[in-house]
Amino acid sequence: MAPRKSVILVTVDCLRADHCSFLGYRRRTTPFLDGLASECFVFPTAIVAGVPTYYSFPAIMASRYPLAMGREVLGLASGETSLASVLKENEYATAFFGAGNPYLSARFGYDFGFDTFRDFLDDLVPHSIPDGADAQERTGWAGALNHVLEKVTHKGPGMAAAYDELYFQYCQRRAPAARSLDMLRRFPAADVIVDSARSWLASIGKNPFFLWLHFMDPHSPYYPTEKGLELFGENSLTPSRARYLNAYWNRFDIASKRLRRRREEIVTMYDSGIRWVDAQLARLVEFLRQFKIWENCIFALTADHGEEFLEHDCRYHAPSLVEQLIHVPLLLRVPGAKKKPVSSNPFSLLHLAPTLLAAAELPIPSEFQGQSHWKHVQEGSSWSEPAISECIAGCTNPFNLEKRRGARLLAVREARYKLLSNFDTGAQHLFDLEVDPGERAPLSSAAEKPERRRLLQSALEHLRRACARQPSKAYLRAILRDVDLNTVRALATANSAL
Repeated sequence: MAPRKSVILVTVDCLRADHCSFLGYRRRTTPFLDGLASECFVFPTAIVAGVPTYYSFPAIMASRYPLAMGREVLGLASGETSLASVLKENEYATAFFGAGNPYLSARFGYDFGFDTFRDFLDDLVPHSIPDGADAQERTGWAGALNHVLEKVTHKGPGMAAAYDELYFQYCQRRAPAARSLDMLRRFPAADVIVDSARSWLASIGKNPFFLWLHFMDPHSPYYPTEKGLELFGENSLTPSRARYLNAYWNRFDIASKRLRRRREEIVTMYDSGIRWVDAQLARLVEFLRQFKIWENCIFALTADHGEEFLEHDCRYHAPSLVEQLIHVPLLLRVPGAKKKPVSSNPFSLLHLAPTLLAAAELPIPSEFQGQSHWKHVQEGSSWSEPAISECIAGCTNPFNLEKRRGARLLAVREARYKLLSNFDTGAQHLFDLEVDPGERAPLSSAAEKPERRRLLQSALEHLRRACARQPSKAYLRAILRDVDLNTVRALATANSAL
């Protein structure tokens, strides 16, 4: 019998599809992956099932829509069947190394099925070097004076903007010096994650394994490594300039027109983070080749969501379903499979876990909501179902239970048409992405009625299926988990107030 194939899943936080050079980006952000793509199935239209991280990963890891268990469950339910648990049941060695994303933690159920689970959260320490005005000390007589000035200037016409600008510049000048970008970085860089993965791989012998790596290098605040900047050909960025740019980009007291002055510099730092991930993946694959492991490895690379750079006058990745956030890269390498072009129809990451299991010739659990598309990929044939993405509007802090209970945003994405529904405002926008890829001009309500009807029907069927599901034991355990943790948090808050 042929040895079972190992599985490597790489997820890169905030990685937009259109910032990967293997998908046509003008900058060479992914030279290693460009070469690797020649032996991979390249999915031109991979679509996440939700934005941001806490609405994306239930689909990636458990093949389940993020709101399928209701708004109360964040992450995976306790003991929920996942890609990791299925591989563990099939006697795979399993490990996760993640660069400090708090939502990918045991707290949210992602450790289930892993022999080794290291999220690096214990290694994160509060940085002593603040980014900008919000981090500045506001105590003592100076803080009191500033409070008075702020109050007075925000009452007079035209004075608030002048005060905000002066205060921002004052805070930047007062911030202590940063000697290196490492002092500013919030998350472990990609080389730290790959070093941990290589050590683990060297310890498990010849057993088949599942390795999941999650990188945070392109995530804000954007502090690339010095070596990443050098590889990207950017040698002029100083720590002080990087801190200033991040603080400026994080301002909400100025309009997007002014923010655009710094956009290219911000994008360069973001792209440099991608370049460093690419270089470290080259190190990982070199290690696998050296130890004769690579030839029997299934390899998949994708992202939890993208990032906005003012395309819709927005920044970062707040809950939203615009193309810059839901369209992500997806590479799939399967040893022995003959590469063929992949359909340009949207591929929901809901189908990723079952597709990986099928490629590894392993059973697909009935709990998964997605379906394997491995046969389509092998044959170069197409699939017809649209990709559905969902999230809760305004849920920027899911630790606040009230934020989780907001109105749903829903996107139904076909190859050409996309329907966006906001359940709070009742607004529905249909876009023709072939004519309007930037989603700037929604079609009139009288236009493309058959397409609108078809997408609305898909949305309705999705909601009906979600409402018809009965609460599972995993759901009930997740609710109890949240109740316990919220009780502990409330008691801790009350105790600190005594």
